[in-house]
Amino acid sequence: MHTPSFSGVVDAARQIAPAAVRTPLIEHPALNEAVGGRVLMKAETFQVAGAFKYRGAYNRVSRLTDEEKTRGVVAYSSGNHAQGVAAAARHVGTRAVIVMPSDSPTVKVEGVRAFGGEVRFYDRWTESREAIGAEIAAERGSILVPPFDDPFIIEGQGTVGLEMLEQAGVPMDQLLCGASGGGLIAGINLVMAEQSPETRVVVVEPEAFDDTRRSLEAGERTAHPQGKPSICDALMAPIPGELTWPINRRLAGAATVTDAEVAEAMRFAFSRLKLVVEPGGAVSLAALLTGKVAGKGLTTGIVLSGGNVDPGLFSAVIEGRFDA
Repeated sequence: MHTPSFSGVVDAARQIAPAAVRTPLIEHPALNEAVGGRVLMKAETFQVAGAFKYRGAYNRVSRLTDEEKTRGVVAYSSGNHAQGVAAAARHVGTRAVIVMPSDSPTVKVEGVRAFGGEVRFYDRWTESREAIGAEIAAERGSILVPPFDDPFIIEGQGTVGLEMLEQAGVPMDQLLCGASGGGLIAGINLVMAEQSPETRVVVVEPEAFDDTRRSLEAGERTAHPQGKPSICDALMAPIPGELTWPINRRLAGAATVTDAEVAEAMRFAFSRLKLVVEPGGAVSLAALLTGKVAGKGLTTGIVLSGGNVDPGLFSAVIEGRFDA
C-alpha cells in the first residue's frame, strides 16, 4: 500500500477523466449577499451516482487486474460510497456486494441496486460493517474497497480540490468541507498543502458526530460518544481513518452544525440557489449561513458533497415540516 500523495491525486485525475464528471464551481449572488463575501460552491451533486464518492471508487476499482475483476468487489457504506462502488464496478465490468446500514435512505439503497449492486444490510449500532465486509471478501475472494482508508480512494477524492483550484481562478481564503472518515478532506488537504498552502481548510461535522474536531483538540484520533442519529447519514463515522488522520492533522479549524441548521441550509440551497443537496452535503453551507465559520469579506470555497436525499425527508425539510 502506497502513501497518499499530491502526485497520486494528479494521477487519479488522469485515471478518472474518462468516467467521472468535472463538476461545476458555482457562484451565486444570493449566497454572496447572505454571507457578505464570495462563495464558490463545488457541486458534487452533479457527479456520477450523485456524490463525490464516485471519484475515489472509480480510481480504485478501475485499477483491478482482469483476474481480480472476475472475483468482484465488496464495500461497506451508508450510501454514497455504496453507489459509487456499484457504479464503478458496472463501468469496468465486475460485480459488487455492498454492506449497508439497515437505516440507509431508501434512495441510496435503490441507487446501489440500479447500478447492479447486491445489498447486504446490517445494524450499525450492534454489528461491525468491517467484519461483515471482511467475511464476504474472504468467502467470495472479492476485493475490499473501503470508504476512505485506501490511498487510491483518498487520491481520487482529492481531485475535487484539484478542480476547485483550477476553476476558481482566484486565491481562496478558506475551504470548507464535511468529513466522515475524512477521505475527501484528506485528498483536498494534499492538494492545498502543495498548491495553495495559504488557503485555510476547515472541517464541518454534525454536532453529535464531531470525531475530527475532537481529534484535532486531542492531537490524536478520538472517537465521539455514541449518540442519537443525525439526518447527515453520510457523516456518521465513529472515528477518523488511520490513513486520513495524519493528513488531516493540518486542518486549520473545525465547526459543528445541528440538524436544524443543516435543514435550513438545504432549504436555502433549494429555494434561493435551485440546488438539491443532501444533509451531509449541506454542512459547509450551514456553517457559513449560521456564521459558525465567518465568510464576510473573504473568498470561501465549499464542497456540496452529494445530492442523494430521501424524497420524504427532503419534502419535510423544504416544506418546513422537519422537526430536529
